Amino acid sequence: MADEAETEAGAIGAPEAQLSTPGAKLRAAREAQGLSIQDVATRTRIAQRQLEAVERDDYAALPGIPYAVGFARAYARTVDLDEVAIAAEVRHGVHNSDIGANRYEAFEPVDPARVPPRRLAWVVLAIVVVLIAGYTVWRTQLMTPPTAEEIAQDKQEAIAARPAGAAPAAPVVQTVVFTAVDDVWLRIVDEAGERLKDGTLKKGESFTLPAEAKGPTILTGRPQALNVTVGGKPIPPLGAPDRTISDVPVSAAALLARAAEAPAAPAAVPATTPARTPTARPAQRPTTAAPSATNGQIAGQPGGLSVPLPASPAPAPATGGTTGTQP
Repeated sequence: MADEAETEAGAIGAPEAQLSTPGAKLRAAREAQGLSIQDVATRTRIAQRQLEAVERDDYAALPGIPYAVGFARAYARTVDLDEVAIAAEVRHGVHNSDIGANRYEAFEPVDPARVPPRRLAWVVLAIVVVLIAGYTVWRTQLMTPPTAEEIAQDKQEAIAARPAGAAPAAPVVQTVVFTAVDDVWLRIVDEAGERLKDGTLKKGESFTLPAEAKGPTILTGRPQALNVTVGGKPIPPLGAPDRTISDVPVSAAALLARAAEAPAAPAAVPATTPARTPTARPAQRPTTAAPSATNGQIAGQPGGLSVPLPASPAPAPATGGTTGTQP
């Protein structure tokens, strides 16, 4: 009787002892829910052989410690067990096994069910390789100078695109000339500070700005004493009379822009108006002399009409500037 009791107690305690391992707990939970090992593999996207190894607590058959822990967590989540407790038990069991003694990995991966498939990783890697190769080719072409054949081909294409009979337009040289209408001191420097002209420009003298001058500017105290032309075209004064100007650009482009922005000058009045002369004071009317008996004419009569007059002892004095009257 005692032997039978011990046998029954051992038969009852054996399953309880087997449920002490995490693999046994997972298998029992799966069977309690009526799931097959294939159902769990489909839900967790873990290979069936690896799930079977987890149920057997055969951690040496798994790729490594992180995978064993991750597979157990996913399995426990599927069959509604405490995944944290199962993971802790698996980690403890792995470290106490041969796999834990021979290999140690300090990191733990994410849930294997969420790990992207290997095919996706290869596709991403191929895209990265193509992008790097394309960038390398583009960079190489960008940094490689054109060959003589490419330059000649570009010139031929430009000539072919040019209309027939059209000659290449020669660059127009805009010459800047400063002419002094009176003695004037000036200083012209370029952007590097080199003095192109420094001194007095005598009346009638001219200075031609060098064509290669870059960013020239002028300094002078009498801008009205300079006539400036660009390519023969006159430019408005560079400043107000007797006012010092400095750092005024005098390149051909700057002067032409200044001429374009200057307001149009009023039309000149033609010099046809007669000169004004001082108003002469009106002359007094001459007094008419007494009629002369010799010529027999009445003074002031047109045509000198002859009328016989008697002799008068003395001429009558003229009054009021009127002509003489006949007696």
